[in-house]
Amino acid sequence: MCGIVAAVSTRNIVPILVQGLQRLEYRGYDSCGVAVYADGLKRARSTSRVSELQAQVSADHIEGGTGIAHTRWATHGVPAVHNAHPHFSHGTGGDASARPGKVALVHNGIIENHDELRAALQARGYVFHSQTDTEVIVHLMDSLYDGDLFEALKATVAQLHGAYAIAAFCKDEPHRVVGARAGSPLILGVGADHGETFLASDAMALAGVTSQIVYLEEGDLVDLQLGKYWTFDRDHQRVEREVKTVHAHSGAAELGPYRHYMQKEIFEQPRAIADTLEGVNGIVPELFGDQAWRTFKDIDSVLILACGTSYYSGCTAKYWLESIAKIPTQVEVASEYRYRSSVPNPRTLVVTITQSGETADTLAALRHAQSLGMTQTLTICNVATSAMVRECKLAYITRAGVEIGVASTKAFTAQLAGLFLLTLALAQSKGRLSDDDEAAHLKALRHLPAALQAVLALEPQVISWAEDFAKKENALFLGRGLHYPIALEGALKLKEISYIHAEAYPAGELKHGPLALVTNAMPIVTVAPNDALLEKLKSNMQEVRARGGVLYVLADADSHIDSSEGVHVIRMPEHYGALSPMLHVVPLQLLAYHTACARGTDVDKPRNLAKSVTVE
Repeated sequence: MCGIVAAVSTRNIVPILVQGLQRLEYRGYDSCGVAVYADGLKRARSTSRVSELQAQVSADHIEGGTGIAHTRWATHGVPAVHNAHPHFSHGTGGDASARPGKVALVHNGIIENHDELRAALQARGYVFHSQTDTEVIVHLMDSLYDGDLFEALKATVAQLHGAYAIAAFCKDEPHRVVGARAGSPLILGVGADHGETFLASDAMALAGVTSQIVYLEEGDLVDLQLGKYWTFDRDHQRVEREVKTVHAHSGAAELGPYRHYMQKEIFEQPRAIADTLEGVNGIVPELFGDQAWRTFKDIDSVLILACGTSYYSGCTAKYWLESIAKIPTQVEVASEYRYRSSVPNPRTLVVTITQSGETADTLAALRHAQSLGMTQTLTICNVATSAMVRECKLAYITRAGVEIGVASTKAFTAQLAGLFLLTLALAQSKGRLSDDDEAAHLKALRHLPAALQAVLALEPQVISWAEDFAKKENALFLGRGLHYPIALEGALKLKEISYIHAEAYPAGELKHGPLALVTNAMPIVTVAPNDALLEKLKSNMQEVRARGGVLYVLADADSHIDSSEGVHVIRMPEHYGALSPMLHVVPLQLLAYHTACARGTDVDKPRNLAKSVTVE
């Protein structure tokens, strides 16, 4: 979601701030801005792309050695320049709008008590020019400032309720930036030259600038000055946080021959799966950590917590865990789990799934489960240095690489690969995986990259489907058993980037409501592998055809489903057993992508959505 870059340096830092914003564009945003100290507070803000902000900065000759920059995803207030960050405080008394105050500030997160704070500040004469909760923070810090910006920050965060990552500077202390984090990620970068120190939302923003990264912990505050910095914990005690060498990969930003990042990332899936499975020569609990064998022997159930696409990967894993490992499994939407009464079981393995490792709702759900006494925790995550990995006892790090398109593709299939390994490791620890079955599953896993390449070759056939879908406003996706979650994921992809209303149902539920919607104006996508439920699914397809519905079927080569009037069939190269969901999802990703292209939407940055959801 929102992105922060901040720096203190002896050189003009603006090019680095703007470059950092460009590297954070993948997170999603609707406005952007930069502010520096240059004999006072100066800024530029835009509701266009960062490239337009860069042109504005150049035209206005904005330069400075101390600065902050931000990409905003709107929560409080519409996307507009007056709501864009950075925000400046305004002096009290007289025409406050003409009397800028001392403090410039950017903020990620949501302040829950902003209404009360706003009323108190207005009573003191502060004038507000935006609808944001962020402007409350900057005025509050201004009101508490008495010559020491860090002391003002400490006093400010003591009054904030909610989630935040903050970076701020003051015109009276021009070579200083202060920051704080609670519930929203923030890192510190240590530069090699020019006395530089940095703050950012993630290491990607500082790729090529510094590889020396400090991951701030929950409640941390930080004070950056030329050539030095100090970190403090939630109790304001001085602490030393480990400096890690992190080589953030910026090369992923090269599109190469592809039209969009999403298309590139769909075609990177064979490599992403191969990398994720690299080094897996056998099924052992230690794939998930040195202590995994003891944990796996002690647990008797699994609770999966996730959001969005990651939730659907968890729903798929439930079928594997119960059919192969014979372990009762529950899958919960993270944002719902923490707000309902549940029955905790200390022998449950709590599994979180997240691409970024910073998803606010999933982190909060994890902490809620831990507070209930469920301390056996494991994460499937794509970022080894993320908060989720640090807070879970065990982890499997997928190697999907940087995913820039907001609609997740390769991260999803990499998660499925990690979850299948988890299933096999749990089955083995419980004595439920024979040597022959282990060998067969490993063989299938090793063949996955080649199988995915064969599925990607179906792209021209999917494009012909997309030409039909682009003219529609509604679609229905059907699946059964293991492939129902894949139908859910296919519907999500279509609605995310093409803005076509789409929903998914278990095919057996057609007669319980969705059949009322079926006409020849609504395409029905059917995931039809040759498994034990195929004949049942064929009956469901007949129900659709009898009502004039038009079917678009992903069928295995040996499923005996042929194209006919009202039935469009794409044949998958081979049936892939338990791993079939990882193949069937790829044509659905391509369908969403090419439909969105045909409709002319912003594929990589769909409206109202963000890549990394770091607020509740």
